[in-house]
Amino acid sequence: MPYIKKDQRPKTDAAMEPLLRYIQSLPVEEQDGALNYSVTRIIRKVYPRKYFHYNRALGVLSAITHELYRHVIGPYEDEKIIENGDVE
Repeated sequence: MPYIKKDQRPKTDAAMEPLLRYIQSLPVEEQDGALNYSVTRIIRKVYPRKYFHYNRALGVLSAITHELYRHVIGPYEDEKIIENGDVE
């Protein structure tokens, strides 16, 4: 997962909590749009309007997908392979 210092996590988590609760409260068919909108706004607010910074943002988004697969989706798939067997 993205490794930030442990002492930064409580403040970051506290700032995110209201947004997370809001997105979770939406109907499932609206959650992806709200998440996409939120991430896009964060990126647009954090990174200055320069190609260099947009390139950094793309790197962060790419790393997020890899970390999600490595830490969440991969282990879930491994559990399901044990439970149901692998594709033959």
